[in-house]
Amino acid sequence: MAAIFVTLALTFAIWLTQSLRLIDYIVNRGLPASSFLTFVALLLPSFLGIVLPIASFVAVLFVYHKMTMDSEMVVMRAAGLSQFQLARPAIILSILVTLAVYAISLYLLPVSFRHFKDLQNSFRNDFSTVLLQEGVFTALNNEITVYVRERLGDGELRGILVHDNRDAKKPVTMMAQRGALVASAAGPRVVMENGNRQEVDSETGRFSLLYFDRYTIELSEFGEAAQSRWRDPKERFLPELLWPSADRRDQRYRQELIAEGHHRLVGPLYTIVFALIAMAALLAGEFDRRGQARRVLAAIACVAALEGISLALHDLASRNAVAVPAMYATLVLATGLSLYVLLRRPNRRNALAELGEASA
Repeated sequence: MAAIFVTLALTFAIWLTQSLRLIDYIVNRGLPASSFLTFVALLLPSFLGIVLPIASFVAVLFVYHKMTMDSEMVVMRAAGLSQFQLARPAIILSILVTLAVYAISLYLLPVSFRHFKDLQNSFRNDFSTVLLQEGVFTALNNEITVYVRERLGDGELRGILVHDNRDAKKPVTMMAQRGALVASAAGPRVVMENGNRQEVDSETGRFSLLYFDRYTIELSEFGEAAQSRWRDPKERFLPELLWPSADRRDQRYRQELIAEGHHRLVGPLYTIVFALIAMAALLAGEFDRRGQARRVLAAIACVAALEGISLALHDLASRNAVAVPAMYATLVLATGLSLYVLLRRPNRRNALAELGEASA
Protein backbone atom coordinates (compact mmCIF):
# COMPACT_ATOMS: atom_id res chain seq x y z
CA MET A 1 0.00 0.00 0.00
CA ALA A 2 2.86 2.37 0.76
CA ALA A 3 4.43 1.66 -2.64
CA ILE A 4 1.12 2.27 -4.42
CA PHE A 5 0.54 5.53 -2.55
CA VAL A 6 4.03 6.86 -3.27
CA THR A 7 3.76 5.83 -6.92
CA LEU A 8 0.46 7.65 -7.35
CA ALA A 9 1.74 10.77 -5.59
CA LEU A 10 5.00 11.00 -7.57
CA THR A 11 3.31 10.14 -10.87
CA PHE A 12 0.64 12.78 -10.38
CA ALA A 13 3.24 15.44 -9.49
CA ILE A 14 5.45 14.68 -12.50
CA TRP A 15 2.45 14.22 -14.79
CA LEU A 16 1.09 17.62 -13.80
CA THR A 17 4.35 19.46 -14.42
CA GLN A 18 4.87 17.80 -17.80
CA SER A 19 1.25 18.37 -18.85
CA LEU A 20 1.65 22.11 -18.37
CA ARG A 21 3.92 22.14 -21.41
CA LEU A 22 1.01 20.90 -23.52
CA ILE A 23 -1.42 23.58 -22.33
CA ASP A 24 -0.10 25.80 -25.13
CA TYR A 25 -1.72 23.45 -27.66
CA ILE A 26 -5.14 24.17 -26.14
CA VAL A 27 -4.77 27.85 -25.28
CA ASN A 28 -2.93 29.11 -28.35
CA ARG A 29 -3.44 26.44 -31.00
CA GLY A 30 -7.02 25.33 -30.51
CA LEU A 31 -6.28 21.69 -29.73
CA PRO A 32 -9.43 19.83 -28.56
CA ALA A 33 -9.52 18.79 -24.91
CA SER A 34 -9.90 15.13 -25.92
CA SER A 35 -6.64 15.28 -27.88
CA PHE A 36 -4.94 16.95 -24.92
CA LEU A 37 -6.03 14.11 -22.62
CA THR A 38 -4.70 11.62 -25.17
CA PHE A 39 -1.35 13.41 -25.14
CA VAL A 40 -0.98 13.36 -21.36
CA ALA A 41 -2.15 9.73 -21.16
CA LEU A 42 0.54 8.67 -23.63
CA LEU A 43 3.18 10.27 -21.39
CA LEU A 44 2.22 8.08 -18.42
CA PRO A 45 4.45 5.03 -19.18
CA SER A 46 7.57 7.20 -19.40
CA PHE A 47 6.80 8.55 -15.90
CA LEU A 48 6.05 5.14 -14.40
CA GLY A 49 9.34 3.69 -15.59
CA ILE A 50 11.15 6.33 -13.52
CA VAL A 51 8.76 6.56 -10.57
CA LEU A 52 8.25 2.86 -9.75
CA PRO A 53 11.85 2.09 -8.63
CA ILE A 54 11.94 5.24 -6.49
CA ALA A 55 8.49 4.51 -5.05
CA SER A 56 9.42 0.97 -4.06
CA PHE A 57 12.59 2.27 -2.37
CA VAL A 58 10.65 4.90 -0.41
CA ALA A 59 8.01 2.34 0.58
CA VAL A 60 10.60 -0.18 1.84
CA LEU A 61 12.46 2.54 3.69
CA PHE A 62 9.28 3.84 5.32
CA VAL A 63 7.84 0.47 6.38
CA TYR A 64 11.08 -0.99 7.74
CA HIS A 65 11.94 2.24 9.55
CA LYS A 66 8.51 2.27 11.20
CA MET A 67 8.83 -1.38 12.25
CA THR A 68 12.31 -0.72 13.63
CA MET A 69 11.21 2.28 15.67
CA ASP A 70 8.25 0.25 17.02
CA SER A 71 10.76 -2.46 18.11
CA GLU A 72 9.05 -5.04 15.91
CA MET A 73 12.27 -5.86 14.08
CA VAL A 74 14.07 -6.45 17.37
CA VAL A 75 11.36 -8.84 18.56
CA MET A 76 11.43 -10.82 15.31
CA ARG A 77 15.22 -11.11 15.48
CA ALA A 78 15.03 -12.34 19.05
CA ALA A 79 12.47 -14.93 17.90
CA GLY A 80 15.08 -16.34 15.53
CA LEU A 81 14.16 -14.83 12.14
CA SER A 82 17.10 -14.49 9.79
CA GLN A 83 18.03 -11.40 7.84
CA PHE A 84 16.72 -13.00 4.67
CA GLN A 85 13.38 -13.83 6.32
CA LEU A 86 13.07 -10.23 7.47
CA ALA A 87 13.94 -8.93 4.01
CA ARG A 88 11.79 -11.41 2.04
CA PRO A 89 8.62 -9.22 1.75
CA ALA A 90 10.63 -6.29 0.37
CA ILE A 91 12.52 -8.57 -2.03
CA ILE A 92 9.24 -10.00 -3.35
CA LEU A 93 7.87 -6.48 -3.82
CA SER A 94 11.02 -5.33 -5.64
CA ILE A 95 10.91 -8.35 -7.98
CA LEU A 96 7.28 -7.70 -8.86
CA VAL A 97 8.00 -4.02 -9.47
CA THR A 98 11.05 -4.95 -11.58
CA LEU A 99 8.86 -7.14 -13.82
CA ALA A 100 6.39 -4.27 -14.16
CA VAL A 101 9.19 -1.84 -15.09
CA TYR A 102 10.48 -4.31 -17.68
CA ALA A 103 7.01 -4.50 -19.23
CA ILE A 104 6.89 -0.72 -19.35
CA SER A 105 10.38 -0.13 -20.74
CA LEU A 106 10.35 -2.95 -23.30
CA TYR A 107 6.81 -2.57 -24.62
CA LEU A 108 4.58 0.16 -23.20
CA LEU A 109 7.17 2.94 -23.43
CA PRO A 110 8.04 2.51 -27.14
CA VAL A 111 4.39 1.99 -28.08
CA SER A 112 3.08 5.02 -26.19
CA PHE A 113 6.00 7.32 -27.02
CA ARG A 114 5.82 6.40 -30.71
CA HIS A 115 2.11 7.24 -30.77
CA PHE A 116 2.80 10.45 -28.84
CA LYS A 117 5.48 11.62 -31.28
CA ASP A 118 3.31 10.72 -34.28
CA LEU A 119 0.42 12.78 -32.89
CA GLN A 120 2.73 15.64 -31.99
CA ASN A 121 4.27 15.63 -35.45
CA SER A 122 0.83 15.48 -37.05
CA PHE A 123 -0.48 18.45 -35.06
CA ARG A 124 2.66 20.48 -35.67
CA ASN A 125 2.38 19.96 -39.42
CA ASP A 126 -1.38 20.23 -39.69
CA PHE A 127 -1.61 24.03 -39.55
CA SER A 128 -5.20 24.07 -40.74
CA THR A 129 -6.50 22.22 -37.64
CA VAL A 130 -4.09 23.40 -34.97
CA LEU A 131 -2.53 26.74 -35.78
CA LEU A 132 -5.14 28.57 -37.80
CA GLN A 133 -8.11 30.02 -35.95
CA GLU A 134 -10.99 31.94 -37.44
CA GLY A 135 -10.67 35.73 -37.29
CA VAL A 136 -7.17 35.64 -35.79
CA PHE A 137 -3.85 36.79 -37.27
CA THR A 138 -1.57 33.78 -36.72
CA ALA A 139 2.20 34.26 -36.88
CA LEU A 140 3.82 31.03 -38.01
CA ASN A 141 7.11 32.70 -37.19
CA ASN A 142 8.57 36.21 -37.39
CA GLU A 143 8.31 36.15 -41.19
CA ILE A 144 4.91 34.71 -42.15
CA THR A 145 1.50 35.78 -40.83
CA VAL A 146 -1.78 34.14 -41.86
CA TYR A 147 -5.37 35.33 -41.38
CA VAL A 148 -8.44 33.17 -42.06
CA ARG A 149 -11.99 34.57 -41.97
CA GLU A 150 -13.71 31.19 -41.88
CA ARG A 151 -12.64 27.56 -41.56
CA LEU A 152 -14.97 24.85 -42.84
CA GLY A 153 -15.25 21.31 -41.50
CA ASP A 154 -13.67 19.69 -44.56
CA GLY A 155 -10.46 21.72 -44.15
CA GLU A 156 -11.38 24.41 -46.67
CA LEU A 157 -10.47 28.00 -45.71
CA ARG A 158 -12.41 31.11 -46.72
CA GLY A 159 -11.09 34.68 -46.81
CA ILE A 160 -7.33 34.02 -46.64
CA LEU A 161 -4.63 36.66 -46.15
CA VAL A 162 -0.94 35.71 -46.07
CA HIS A 163 1.90 38.16 -45.44
CA ASP A 164 5.30 36.75 -46.43
CA ASN A 165 8.34 38.69 -45.18
CA ARG A 166 10.99 36.03 -45.75
CA ASP A 167 12.60 38.38 -48.25
CA ALA A 168 12.83 41.60 -46.23
CA LYS A 169 13.54 43.65 -49.35
CA LYS A 170 10.42 42.41 -51.14
CA PRO A 171 7.61 41.63 -48.67
CA VAL A 172 4.59 39.99 -50.30
CA THR A 173 0.94 40.07 -49.29
CA MET A 174 -1.52 37.59 -50.82
CA MET A 175 -5.30 37.47 -50.50
CA ALA A 176 -7.65 34.78 -51.78
CA GLN A 177 -11.32 33.92 -51.60
CA ARG A 178 -10.69 30.32 -50.58
CA GLY A 179 -7.94 27.77 -50.19
CA ALA A 180 -6.46 25.14 -47.89
CA LEU A 181 -3.33 24.19 -46.00
CA VAL A 182 -2.21 20.74 -47.11
CA ALA A 183 0.65 18.36 -46.35
CA SER A 184 2.93 17.05 -49.08
CA ALA A 185 6.08 14.98 -49.38
CA ALA A 186 8.09 18.21 -49.29
CA GLY A 187 6.21 19.59 -46.26
CA PRO A 188 3.14 21.78 -45.67
CA ARG A 189 1.99 24.30 -48.27
CA VAL A 190 -0.72 26.93 -48.67
CA VAL A 191 -2.94 26.51 -51.74
CA MET A 192 -5.05 29.59 -52.59
CA GLU A 193 -7.64 30.16 -55.31
CA ASN A 194 -9.14 33.32 -56.86
CA GLY A 195 -6.93 35.96 -55.30
CA ASN A 196 -4.15 38.46 -55.83
CA ARG A 197 -0.51 38.89 -54.96
CA GLN A 198 0.77 42.33 -53.89
CA GLU A 199 4.42 43.22 -53.70
CA VAL A 200 6.33 46.41 -52.94
CA ASP A 201 9.98 46.84 -53.85
CA SER A 202 11.55 48.58 -50.83
CA GLU A 203 14.37 50.06 -52.93
CA THR A 204 12.31 51.57 -55.74
CA GLY A 205 8.96 51.82 -53.95
CA ARG A 206 7.31 50.19 -56.94
CA PHE A 207 4.02 48.43 -56.31
CA SER A 208 3.03 45.36 -58.34
CA LEU A 209 -0.27 43.49 -58.36
CA LEU A 210 -0.85 40.03 -59.79
CA TYR A 211 -4.24 38.28 -60.03
CA PHE A 212 -4.24 34.50 -59.97
CA ASP A 213 -6.67 31.62 -60.21
CA ARG A 214 -4.44 29.30 -58.19
CA TYR A 215 -1.31 30.00 -56.17
CA THR A 216 0.85 27.85 -53.85
CA ILE A 217 3.21 28.89 -51.06
CA GLU A 218 5.76 26.37 -49.86
CA LEU A 219 6.22 26.07 -46.07
CA SER A 220 8.62 23.13 -46.03
CA GLU A 221 10.76 24.68 -43.28
CA PHE A 222 7.84 24.58 -40.85
CA GLY A 223 7.22 20.86 -40.89
CA GLU A 224 8.57 17.48 -41.70
CA ALA A 225 6.77 14.83 -43.62
CA ALA A 226 5.53 12.13 -41.25
CA GLN A 227 6.76 9.29 -43.39
CA SER A 228 10.35 10.58 -43.31
CA ARG A 229 10.52 11.25 -39.59
CA TRP A 230 13.39 9.52 -37.82
CA ARG A 231 12.35 7.49 -34.79
CA ASP A 232 13.82 8.61 -31.48
CA PRO A 233 15.50 5.97 -29.28
CA LYS A 234 12.54 5.99 -26.85
CA GLU A 235 10.20 5.11 -29.73
CA ARG A 236 12.04 1.91 -30.60
CA PHE A 237 11.72 -1.63 -29.36
CA LEU A 238 14.71 -3.47 -27.96
CA PRO A 239 15.80 -5.28 -31.20
CA GLU A 240 15.71 -1.96 -33.08
CA LEU A 241 18.02 -0.47 -30.44
CA LEU A 242 20.58 -3.24 -30.07
CA TRP A 243 20.76 -3.94 -33.81
CA PRO A 244 20.25 -0.63 -35.72
CA SER A 245 19.31 -0.79 -39.37
CA ALA A 246 21.54 0.22 -42.26
CA ASP A 247 19.69 3.55 -42.56
CA ARG A 248 22.05 6.52 -42.72
CA ARG A 249 20.57 8.21 -39.66
CA ASP A 250 20.53 4.97 -37.70
CA GLN A 251 24.21 4.49 -38.40
CA ARG A 252 24.92 8.07 -37.43
CA TYR A 253 23.28 7.58 -34.03
CA ARG A 254 24.22 3.91 -33.75
CA GLN A 255 26.00 4.18 -30.40
CA GLU A 256 23.18 6.23 -28.90
CA LEU A 257 20.64 3.58 -29.91
CA ILE A 258 22.76 0.75 -28.50
CA ALA A 259 23.25 2.64 -25.23
CA GLU A 260 19.48 3.11 -24.90
CA GLY A 261 18.95 -0.62 -25.49
CA HIS A 262 21.36 -1.62 -22.72
CA HIS A 263 19.81 1.00 -20.44
CA ARG A 264 16.42 -0.67 -21.00
CA LEU A 265 17.96 -3.97 -19.83
CA VAL A 266 19.84 -2.59 -16.84
CA GLY A 267 17.48 0.15 -15.61
CA PRO A 268 14.64 -2.02 -14.20
CA LEU A 269 17.10 -4.08 -12.12
CA TYR A 270 17.92 -0.99 -10.08
CA THR A 271 14.52 -1.48 -8.41
CA ILE A 272 15.94 -4.54 -6.62
CA VAL A 273 19.19 -2.73 -5.82
CA PHE A 274 17.36 0.24 -4.30
CA ALA A 275 15.30 -2.09 -2.10
CA LEU A 276 18.45 -3.94 -0.98
CA ILE A 277 20.09 -0.63 -0.08
CA ALA A 278 17.09 0.38 2.04
CA MET A 279 17.06 -2.95 3.85
CA ALA A 280 20.83 -2.99 4.32
CA ALA A 281 20.67 0.46 5.91
CA LEU A 282 17.89 -0.45 8.38
CA LEU A 283 18.39 -4.16 9.09
CA ALA A 284 22.17 -4.14 9.49
CA GLY A 285 23.65 -2.91 12.75
CA GLU A 286 22.26 -2.60 16.24
CA PHE A 287 19.06 -1.02 17.50
CA ASP A 288 19.33 2.66 18.43
CA ARG A 289 16.59 4.22 20.55
CA ARG A 290 17.60 7.67 19.33
CA GLY A 291 16.30 6.86 15.87
CA GLN A 292 17.53 5.75 12.46
CA ALA A 293 17.82 9.16 10.81
CA ARG A 294 21.46 8.71 9.86
CA ARG A 295 20.85 5.35 8.26
CA VAL A 296 17.84 6.66 6.37
CA LEU A 297 19.86 9.62 5.08
CA ALA A 298 22.74 7.29 4.17
CA ALA A 299 20.36 5.07 2.17
CA ILE A 300 18.91 8.09 0.35
CA ALA A 301 22.42 9.38 -0.41
CA CYS A 302 23.48 5.97 -1.77
CA VAL A 303 20.43 5.71 -4.03
CA ALA A 304 20.89 9.29 -5.27
CA ALA A 305 24.56 8.62 -6.02
CA LEU A 306 23.77 5.34 -7.75
CA GLU A 307 21.05 7.01 -9.84
CA GLY A 308 23.48 9.75 -10.81
CA ILE A 309 26.15 7.21 -11.77
CA SER A 310 23.59 5.29 -13.84
CA LEU A 311 22.56 8.40 -15.77
CA ALA A 312 26.19 9.44 -16.26
CA LEU A 313 27.13 6.00 -17.61
CA HIS A 314 24.11 6.02 -19.93
CA ASP A 315 25.17 9.38 -21.31
CA LEU A 316 28.78 8.23 -21.64
CA ALA A 317 27.74 4.97 -23.31
CA SER A 318 25.85 6.94 -25.96
CA ARG A 319 29.24 8.30 -27.06
CA ASN A 320 31.66 5.50 -26.20
CA ALA A 321 30.99 1.75 -26.28
CA VAL A 322 33.52 1.17 -23.51
CA ALA A 323 31.01 2.50 -20.97
CA VAL A 324 28.44 -0.23 -21.76
CA PRO A 325 30.16 -2.94 -19.65
CA ALA A 326 30.49 -0.37 -16.86
CA MET A 327 26.68 -0.11 -16.74
CA TYR A 328 26.45 -3.80 -15.87
CA ALA A 329 29.50 -3.73 -13.58
CA THR A 330 27.99 -0.92 -11.50
CA LEU A 331 24.77 -2.87 -11.08
CA VAL A 332 26.59 -6.06 -10.02
CA LEU A 333 28.87 -4.18 -7.62
CA ALA A 334 25.99 -2.32 -5.97
CA THR A 335 24.00 -5.56 -5.62
CA GLY A 336 26.95 -7.43 -4.13
CA LEU A 337 27.76 -4.76 -1.57
CA SER A 338 24.11 -4.42 -0.52
CA LEU A 339 23.71 -8.19 -0.07
CA TYR A 340 26.97 -8.42 1.88
CA VAL A 341 25.86 -5.74 4.34
CA LEU A 342 22.32 -7.08 4.56
CA LEU A 343 23.10 -10.77 5.16
CA ARG A 344 25.57 -10.21 7.97
CA ARG A 345 23.36 -11.73 10.65
CA PRO A 346 23.82 -10.42 14.19
CA ASN A 347 24.23 -13.23 16.74
CA ARG A 348 21.39 -14.21 19.07
CA ARG A 349 23.08 -12.67 22.10
CA ASN A 350 23.16 -9.28 20.41
CA ALA A 351 19.51 -9.68 19.39
CA LEU A 352 18.51 -10.40 23.00
CA ALA A 353 20.54 -7.41 24.16
CA GLU A 354 18.75 -5.21 21.62
CA LEU A 355 15.41 -6.55 22.85
CA GLY A 356 16.31 -5.66 26.40
CA GLU A 357 17.39 -2.19 25.32
CA ALA A 358 14.18 -1.68 23.36
CA SER A 359 12.07 -2.82 26.31
CA ALA A 360 13.91 -0.47 28.63
